[in-house]
Amino acid sequence: MRRTTVATALAAAALVLAAGCSSPDTGPRGQGAPSGPKASPSATPRAQLPPAKGSVKVTRTVTEDLKSPWGIAPLPEGGLLVGSRDDGSVLLVDAATGKKTAVGSVPGVDHQGEGGLLGLALSPSYASDHLLYAYFTTESDNRIARMIYDPQRPAGQQLGAPDTILRGIPKGNNHNGGRIAFGPDRMLYAGTGETGERGLAQDKKSLGGKILRMTPDGQPAYGNPEADSLVYSYGHRNVQGLAWDGENRLWASEFGQDTWDELNLIEPGKNYGWPVVEGKGNKPGYVDPVVQWKTSEASPSGIAFAAGSVWIASLKGERLWRVPLDATLPLADPEAFLTGQYGRLRTVLPAASGGKLWLLTNNTDSRGKPKPADDRILELDVT
Repeated sequence: MRRTTVATALAAAALVLAAGCSSPDTGPRGQGAPSGPKASPSATPRAQLPPAKGSVKVTRTVTEDLKSPWGIAPLPEGGLLVGSRDDGSVLLVDAATGKKTAVGSVPGVDHQGEGGLLGLALSPSYASDHLLYAYFTTESDNRIARMIYDPQRPAGQQLGAPDTILRGIPKGNNHNGGRIAFGPDRMLYAGTGETGERGLAQDKKSLGGKILRMTPDGQPAYGNPEADSLVYSYGHRNVQGLAWDGENRLWASEFGQDTWDELNLIEPGKNYGWPVVEGKGNKPGYVDPVVQWKTSEASPSGIAFAAGSVWIASLKGERLWRVPLDATLPLADPEAFLTGQYGRLRTVLPAASGGKLWLLTNNTDSRGKPKPADDRILELDVT
């Protein structure tokens, strides 16, 4: 019975996606083939720009006692699906009460080092197909699969059998990337790592050290730099943050090695330098980051766009960075908030109401120093 249900749902999803992609050259930017971001600030009225100085207030702890959490997928009905990197399990967190309910586990997850169950994302057609996408490490590779999430089934049995849409992403003890997100164009983007093998980042035939762009079925998306390739941008070391601003421009965070971590504005087909360049190198043929940090101050993972700024959750830096933007350029110097207060910060994303963020700590990942009740999800008011 479950196999029939999965097949029916996937078939319905395919019909919806086929209809949505029938006219890729029409509609506003972000709804068809992507165009490159603007190269300079727009003539945005000053009254609409974010303030140079922002603010962060922790309003409440949504939930706590999470173990090795990594990815979060907000549900339209208000809950949060949270994945555990180490054991591959998924929990439903009631965003109002903090109650946790077991959803199920992703089969085949193999946790070694930084690998395991990483990013989660809901299908853009979730209302009709109820599909949850997951990026995870297996014994042989990193891959992306989708599963039906059925909250009407008994607790712990709410995930259907996985349908793998992409396999063969290189895996390693470190640098597995792992963030996935659907863009405004309804295509799936994935940030991957070069697994410590530096040459993969510059090899366009490898899926490692890239930002990938694909259809919800895992095929190269219309408008990619090369028609038969998933590669959207390359020359990355380890991408773990993806977010779009109000003009549908894609931003990504990237781990440096010893010197500079990066916030990059992503343009299709461009080379972001690793391992030739780390940080701002001003070398022809390579795109410099918009902002860079010392690795001790950042190690950026998840990012989110809210209140006119990019917000960056930092692991080693144990702080939340704010970068206010005037189009594609920083409006002011980055600001750090919550420094050292909650330990390692893994994921940040917009909350259901405007001006709020959800922030996920990550101290139980073997590299942090867990405090009682770690790990937790915090709700923030931000400006």
